Amino acid sequence: MPEEEIVIIGAGPCGLAAGLALQNKGYNPLIIEKENVVHSIYWYPSHQTFFSSSDKLEIGNIPFSSIERKPKRHEALVYYRQVAERSQLRINSYEKVKNVLKNTDGFRVKTVTKNGQEHMYKSQYVIVATGYYDSPNIMGVEGEELPHVFHYFKEAHPYFQKKVTVIGGKNSAVDAALALEQAGAEVTVLYRGKELTEAVKPWILPDFYSLVRRNKITMVYEADIKRITPDYVFYDKKGKEYTLETEFVFAMTGYHPDHSFLHQMGVRTDSETGRPVFNENTMESNIKGLYIAGVLAAGNNANEIFIENGRFHGKLIAESIVKDNK
Repeated sequence: MPEEEIVIIGAGPCGLAAGLALQNKGYNPLIIEKENVVHSIYWYPSHQTFFSSSDKLEIGNIPFSSIERKPKRHEALVYYRQVAERSQLRINSYEKVKNVLKNTDGFRVKTVTKNGQEHMYKSQYVIVATGYYDSPNIMGVEGEELPHVFHYFKEAHPYFQKKVTVIGGKNSAVDAALALEQAGAEVTVLYRGKELTEAVKPWILPDFYSLVRRNKITMVYEADIKRITPDYVFYDKKGKEYTLETEFVFAMTGYHPDHSFLHQMGVRTDSETGRPVFNENTMESNIKGLYIAGVLAAGNNANEIFIENGRFHGKLIAESIVKDNK
């Protein structure tokens, strides 16, 4: 059984940042990632522009240069790949952690590769930096599982001259609607709120509202989705049912952490907020030696922690591990 001092689960920006912080303290952690580095960013829409400026996305004191002040998705992918390569972090990609068990002498981390090979690692410390992007919020309506209904938006081109419904009122919904309209789709946005949330990036709102005013995008507020069929979306508004003809549906309803994965490891979470129990000064969970890093620490409120503040969790964790070994 391979023996590791520190295992990091997740090679997103915050997992990489934790690895770099530990390297800086003389450790050589193993990062295990079920896809490849920064896979969540890879899943961003192809045209995505970050909310944060490039300097606030930097990790490990490695400069991030971008053409514009706020970088685009492809620039971030290049940057984080270069960071991983330059720092020579040990990353096992396409290897999924199945479970983590705490024993008297540390942790046992069981994994499986994309080829089905199982591995077991022994580790003194475990850092969980798995993010939340793999677990979309399910609406729980009939027809949500149909093949033309998606919880991720990547590219607008396939929907040229198609009737497309976007469900949601946050950044991902507005971004998708703008891209789809630009690609020639007939776009309707359904949102349960009375207005778009304040979390929407302010620089995209003028374009969105302009398209709504000119009837290029149809915007329906206070829409309560009831069911989805292969050809229609049924929703209520103020007690009246409406039928919307559609060919594709993007349910941009947000994402949440995998609570079952945390609970399996023994990490407690708040039932209302989904926030895991951890020490804010060290990021150590209620399980000694098991740490939380990145947006996972925010629970269900993904707007609380971003790359720009989650990247500093690694420093707290590294300092805690150093202190624990004195």
